[in-house]
Amino acid sequence: MTVAEMGGAYTVPKRLGISCFALCLLSLVTLVAVGCGSGQGGSSGDVRFPSRDLTYLIPYDPGGPSDREARRQQPLLEKYLGRRVIIDYKPGAGGALGWAEASRANPDGHLFVNVRLPHFVLQPMLQPEAGYQTDDLRMVVIFQRAPIGLLVKKDSPYQDLDAFLRAAKEKPGSISISGSGSFTPYHLTALRLEKLSGAKLKYVPFNGGAPAMTAFLGGHTTATLATSDEIIKYQDDIRVLAIADETRFALMPDVPTFKELGYDLISVVDSGVAVPIGTPDEIVRRLEEAFLNVMRDSSIQEAMKREGSTPLAMDSTEASDYVAELEAAYKALVDEVKQ
Repeated sequence: MTVAEMGGAYTVPKRLGISCFALCLLSLVTLVAVGCGSGQGGSSGDVRFPSRDLTYLIPYDPGGPSDREARRQQPLLEKYLGRRVIIDYKPGAGGALGWAEASRANPDGHLFVNVRLPHFVLQPMLQPEAGYQTDDLRMVVIFQRAPIGLLVKKDSPYQDLDAFLRAAKEKPGSISISGSGSFTPYHLTALRLEKLSGAKLKYVPFNGGAPAMTAFLGGHTTATLATSDEIIKYQDDIRVLAIADETRFALMPDVPTFKELGYDLISVVDSGVAVPIGTPDEIVRRLEEAFLNVMRDSSIQEAMKREGSTPLAMDSTEASDYVAELEAAYKALVDEVKQ
């Protein structure tokens, strides 16, 4: 997997000089191409984009990490795209409702949707009724990564993962864990932890990270699974039992990884944006350029790191290749969990 350099230059193909007659002919061909685009998207020629306000669709409830990052990006996107960017919400089914709606949108680039990975890959894989297929949307960029951690409240009787899992084994189903959505990496993390440990846990899904955290902090679940940016936000109220990453979390170096504790469990969440398949290539490049410019902004990078996530800058090609890799990897993992 390759990640675009944060400070690298982004280049746009140079336009060729053409005659007046050729320009007229090209305009006619463009109108036909835009009306009949197929596959990954055709050339949009001289299509003016954007021609109106843009919608940044968040497939979760307001207040979670996807919403917070979109609002941080919003003013810079408006600067680079020259139009107002309206953040809208379509929560439900662990993101599937929002992705299904985006897949049915007009492929003109004026609606783009937040994508959380591997949720976006897992939903149609585990739920045939998800309402979309992964290849119904085309990746524009991937801009962020965050590992998942298992948290209990500060006053919890469980001081470490061993005590937590021992209690779950002694009273199967008595230990509840909140998380964002069903058939998401949070849910899959809980299922895999059950399989690896032999404990029986009760996973409780919510429409996004914010309501899952609220329920947990309110005492409605024993624990929660949350990404590192959520962990940092609530670090004064919680105890992190383990991080599902290859290495320890830099901002909490005393917290062990699941691997250190004997459980081969890696679970990270990547965030990006996608558009409906068939969106013209030139429009995808325009959005890609705007998002990559946002990700080169030092204040954006510093804020992400400070809040516990890793800034990425995968362009459309890199992001699409990465999604294909995830599909292959998670199919194997899902088959293992189902056994």
